[in-house]
Amino acid sequence: MNQEKKKVAVVLSGCGVFDGTEIHEAVLTLLAVEEENASWHCFAPKIEQLHVIDHAKGEVVEGEKRDVFSESARISRGSEKLSELSEYDPNDFDCLLFPGGFGGAKNLSDFAIKGPEGIALDSVEQAVRSTHSLAKPIGFICITPASVGALTLGGDQVTLTIGNDRETASVIEALGSRHEDCSVEDIVVDYQNKIVSTPAYMLGPSLKQVRIGIAKLVRQVLSMT
Repeated sequence: MNQEKKKVAVVLSGCGVFDGTEIHEAVLTLLAVEEENASWHCFAPKIEQLHVIDHAKGEVVEGEKRDVFSESARISRGSEKLSELSEYDPNDFDCLLFPGGFGGAKNLSDFAIKGPEGIALDSVEQAVRSTHSLAKPIGFICITPASVGALTLGGDQVTLTIGNDRETASVIEALGSRHEDCSVEDIVVDYQNKIVSTPAYMLGPSLKQVRIGIAKLVRQVLSMT
């Protein structure tokens, strides 16, 4: 008898490291899910991006606007495996994953602007809190342990990592969470809260190293389902 595949929800924040989801991290996350014989479905909010960055110049494109959901569809390869984040139901999935990129701190929350005074988008808060309340595991990658994890679960004193950047780590701690230093190829596991995090491109620098950490995270998250 074929065992039913575990179902993984993946939250995207656009397309592009500087104003959306970090593409390498997103693709490596989806690949790792499939390599563990699980299935994935992406979610993204239907909101306007904070701003649009010309990734060749690293500059804001004045007057241009883009939608987070439409941009995320570039990664999910259309809308067949992409739904609006407000439609996410944790009862339909075994776990929840957040790839990184600046969109995690600009679109999923206002962490990039307000730091510890920031708040997560309502649909992001709901997705995280509802998944956590069902004791289902959540994986945070790159900046999202701070920009999403700490902002939504900080009061629960979860343990997280963004690598070894002291400034960002201090923000995580200011929000009531614990920070643990970690290498790019490793993960930090909070067994009590079923939270797993890895630094990815917060440290980098190579795609190979980032892949190792993300694969470990996905494997660990699925083992906790």
